[in-house]
Amino acid sequence: MHIPDGFINGMTSLGAGVVAASSLAAGLRRAGKVLQDRQIPLAGLVAAFIFVLQMLNFPVIGGMSGHLIGGALAAVLVGPWIGLVVMTVVVTVQALLFADGGLSALGLNVINMGVLTVIIGWLAFRLVMTLLPKNATSILAAGAFGAWLSVVVSSLAFVGEYSIGGGGGAPLSTVLAAMAGTHALIGIGEGLITAGVLGAVLAVRPDLVYGAQVFGLRHTEVAALNRRAVGLFVAGGIAVAVLLVTLVAPLASDDPDGLERVAIDLGFSEEAEDHSLGDSPLADYEADGVEGEGLGTVVAGLIGLGATFAVGAVLMLGARRRRVRVDR
Repeated sequence: MHIPDGFINGMTSLGAGVVAASSLAAGLRRAGKVLQDRQIPLAGLVAAFIFVLQMLNFPVIGGMSGHLIGGALAAVLVGPWIGLVVMTVVVTVQALLFADGGLSALGLNVINMGVLTVIIGWLAFRLVMTLLPKNATSILAAGAFGAWLSVVVSSLAFVGEYSIGGGGGAPLSTVLAAMAGTHALIGIGEGLITAGVLGAVLAVRPDLVYGAQVFGLRHTEVAALNRRAVGLFVAGGIAVAVLLVTLVAPLASDDPDGLERVAIDLGFSEEAEDHSLGDSPLADYEADGVEGEGLGTVVAGLIGLGATFAVGAVLMLGARRRRVRVDR
């Protein structure tokens, strides 16, 4: 659901950029206060894994595809503040390295796909968990609902931004109905993927799931918390991500995603401007000069995986060191 340049005017995009930058600063500051050493590589892993999952567009209906956004997943796995930083990293790397989402629209995309999905996903997760038994099944159900709702709210945020500075002439009520209906469907896939990932992590390392710890899920303390154990988990997660890039990413749907489909159907897709980095070597998740069907996508995906892991981990390390200096 990346917004390209041109859909929303410059002033609105600029204001969103200020809000997004402030949100990242707040996220880093608050994350630094709660961050544990073991969460530094975990933050990098979550960023890398969500980046990979966002590459895996799945078909929906009517020539439309969807993909995981991941804000709710990040919030439940590592907490809302670290999750906010993680999602900002993913969206920013996508815009700068892969020309996915406009540069002037970067703030809009960070707000819609990062800030809002994390906040809404986490609040919905907490609300549902207060109503359900405190067990793994409830974690999956609450995470899935939070993920679904976060996608719908994110789509409504675009409608709000379109109402303020939209560049197309489509009626607002029509855009609202199309975005909400489309993303309510896509959100089902988001919920299922979120529940699947949470289930896999809970099965092997429930102690590393922030949402499970908050609600005192049984058995969250059974696994060793030493660096070696966490390192093995991170290595295993990276290995799974590499397999997804290698085996699944080349098979992802080429159909337009929800926002693109709505823009085409309602006649404002032509407002999109060419990306300033559209000629970059990794634009559109295809590595230049790599021959062979699907190999360009694999190489680009592996580069993105490494970049998001590194940036996420470095930001968390910086937040951790800043807290240590302040504590002294």
